[in-house]
Amino acid sequence: MGLIGCLGDIVFSVSSELIETFNNMQWSGSARWSTHDRHLSNALTEFTGIEPDKVSFDMRVSVDLGVEPMTEIAKIWTHERKGTPLSLIIGEKYYGKHKWAIESHSVKLETFDENGNLSGAAISLKLLEYLNE
Repeated sequence: MGLIGCLGDIVFSVSSELIETFNNMQWSGSARWSTHDRHLSNALTEFTGIEPDKVSFDMRVSVDLGVEPMTEIAKIWTHERKGTPLSLIIGEKYYGKHKWAIESHSVKLETFDENGNLSGAAISLKLLEYLNE
């Protein structure tokens, strides 16, 4: 099995029985600025800090690829609702200075089996750097 990485207990891997990977990953950060208006003069700008970094990526989960979609959706939902801090590891590298929280998710329910069970879904995740200090 080829272990690609993980987000907490959501494991990204590839093998002959299972494919669970991600794509379209984006990592962004920004500074925080304040603008102070002055009468009859230019406004002043002031650096006030750094916003938490953000990461987003897409996943495709399918029974045909060896992954039970509702199991992965339930993990995501639980971590998001509990605000669980998760490590993001890809290869041997930890991404980010801190852990990440699932800020939001979106699930496109794509395919169902003959009994109406979800068999394939596209998931989009947005992560927020978890800072508790």
